[in-house]
Amino acid sequence: MGSSVRYKIPTKLLQPLWLRSRESMDDNGIIYDPVAAAACSQCHLAPDCLTGNVTERQLLHATLTLQCDKVVLQFLRRHPNGYIINVGAGLDTRFYRLDNGRCRWFELDTDENLLWRERLFHKSERYSMQNGSVTDLAWLKALPSMANAPVLLLCDQALLQCNESQLAQFIQRIGCHFSQLEVCVVLAGDACGSKLAQKMGSERYQHGLSDPAQQVLSWLPWAELVSYQSPFDHVCGRWRAWQRWIAKMTSLKYRLTPVLVHFRL
Repeated sequence: MGSSVRYKIPTKLLQPLWLRSRESMDDNGIIYDPVAAAACSQCHLAPDCLTGNVTERQLLHATLTLQCDKVVLQFLRRHPNGYIINVGAGLDTRFYRLDNGRCRWFELDTDENLLWRERLFHKSERYSMQNGSVTDLAWLKALPSMANAPVLLLCDQALLQCNESQLAQFIQRIGCHFSQLEVCVVLAGDACGSKLAQKMGSERYQHGLSDPAQQVLSWLPWAELVSYQSPFDHVCGRWRAWQRWIAKMTSLKYRLTPVLVHFRL
């Protein structure tokens, strides 16, 4: 592939990759993603990527990425040979950042998105791509047997594009399919569409939950909550004074942005 090749990737797919690339070049960046930076050098940046509050959106995305990374790293420390199932992977580069040389990783997405992954990222014998999504769960039956194996199912961005009914179906289906499983998902608070939330980098997502963790436990009463994190739980000097004030308000900090819910079956 010549250096002159520039891919026109759909904005929704490219933007998270581009935000991580920008964060990696920031002197005070909280994540470092050279794979994203290298991939973005091959991409034509769509004008839509530059709209809105890019600076705040970048920090919000980087913080959520860091929090998800920590969950994966903790899982791999406990289970070095574990399985990671990344649903709705998009152009996520987490495998390349966190691979311990022993785990097995499954990236699930639509055929079109997987094609972009093949073009931008190199392959690994412990890394495989399969067709699947958060709304079409036929992939559950196509997975290899994982009986008695430690498994972490990760869904970083894709569930933000699901309405509450689709979200409930996804959570309940995976809860009924696996007998043992850790799950890390990013869900939207019910105030993400407010003007205040927009200033913080949030967008208008397809669902909004007043208490995402409690909602998950109501859909899966037998699940155990491991952790519940707002981006504001990460101490960062780049948050503005009014954002640090919100971080002290439990009634708001889980509602204004996407949050991370980590639970186990």
